[in-house]
Amino acid sequence: MGRLATHISAPMRRERRTLRVMLSTGAHPGRRYRPLSDSSPRCARAAVAATASISGLAPHPKRSPAPAAGWFLAASTLILMLPTIAGCKPRNTPATTPQMDTAPGYWVRVLLINDAHGFDLSLETGFAVAATGAESPPQAFARQDGPMRVSVVAGRISIADLPVHAFEVDILPDPPHIIGIDGSGHRGQLRICVNPDGRTLDAINMVPLEPYLAGVVGAEMPQYWEPAALQAQAIAARTYCLYTKRRFGKGRTWDLSRTQASQVYKGVDGETERVWDAVNQTRGMVLTTPNRDGQTDLFPAYYSSTCGGHTENCENVFGEAFSALMGVPCPYCKDVARPGSFFWPVVRMDKARVAELLAARYPRLRRLGQVAAIAPADVSRYDKFSRITRLELRGENGVDYLRGEDFRLTLDPSGRQLRSAACEIHENADQWEFQAGRGWGHGVGMCQCGAQGMARQGKTAEQILLHYYSNAKLVRLY
Repeated sequence: MGRLATHISAPMRRERRTLRVMLSTGAHPGRRYRPLSDSSPRCARAAVAATASISGLAPHPKRSPAPAAGWFLAASTLILMLPTIAGCKPRNTPATTPQMDTAPGYWVRVLLINDAHGFDLSLETGFAVAATGAESPPQAFARQDGPMRVSVVAGRISIADLPVHAFEVDILPDPPHIIGIDGSGHRGQLRICVNPDGRTLDAINMVPLEPYLAGVVGAEMPQYWEPAALQAQAIAARTYCLYTKRRFGKGRTWDLSRTQASQVYKGVDGETERVWDAVNQTRGMVLTTPNRDGQTDLFPAYYSSTCGGHTENCENVFGEAFSALMGVPCPYCKDVARPGSFFWPVVRMDKARVAELLAARYPRLRRLGQVAAIAPADVSRYDKFSRITRLELRGENGVDYLRGEDFRLTLDPSGRQLRSAACEIHENADQWEFQAGRGWGHGVGMCQCGAQGMARQGKTAEQILLHYYSNAKLVRLY
């Protein structure tokens, strides 16, 4: 397997030092706790060590896990079968969770469960439970047989028959630091918070960056794909994660969700030896690009399954411009994507249903009355196809506009029928027809099938990334 170039120029070393310093601040998760019997009526929602005070050029949580130097040698020589906990299948992956002592800025808070009435918690080791926010030490417990039911009782967290009655707690497992949640294993620690309604709870996985990425890469891309494609996926995911963490994490109790709303994260279930190898080979590497002030910074390294032949400008889809997220030709994905993904079949939807979905998502559209016409307002035209970037909705009482991607996901939130905005819209009696569709996803940034196509042709991860993220540079943070 080819390795990425490790030569780093003097300017890159300066950028790396700046980014690294800004990520190294903050408190380690689990250092401050409130006594388990605390009667405070409010969930502390305190930021964990993973949340650093980051500004300027600090990296954002995105994709591609990589182990820290302290454990890298051990992790690469001690590859053992993971314990079978909570239904996890043993795999050739690190026996213990790496990077547990990493700097606070390299911890990630992943929302696993939200607004739930409860879930099953399983641990194959001893563990500690700590109420967050005060100096009281965690309360240690021996290994428990079978899953423990976590729920909300009288407005506080209840964990089976353990003496735990608090509004917010951290579960701190002993090595190998793996927690089972409803049958799926996750590395690191777990924070459980009672929501303001006093009846439901959230569960947030606090995990070091590299183990987090090991649970993302194999969930976002087939683990049997070419090493260069997996490496490119890891770097893109790492960049996206760190960007999102910095930009949005400060204003909420989590940094990313486990779903496609951020990037898909499957924890231990997504890990394989090949995935970990891609993470380790790209350890600490992110993408940067000049921002509006001309300073080098991270950016949201978006990616999607299949661009259909040409990627799209970020501004046309998400409303923000980044110099590294401009559309580029992609002759690589057609030979990799399944026929039903590159070209997708005609989709028909009743006009009444379309109007109902649009009004529910965008109440302002109700003023239009019956939507009589839907037509492209702005289109990106390529050699053999076009992508709708803005739509005109014309009704009895006026006209309004929606971005093409917003329109698509309003009608089909799963994205499994209307797979992209690269299509034609036609009226047929009481239905709207979406014809000549191609590609799958928003089309911004790296085309995953295209990355595999390039890797098959012998391109390196760096060549893949710099093709799809034009005007970007690779920087190693650690």
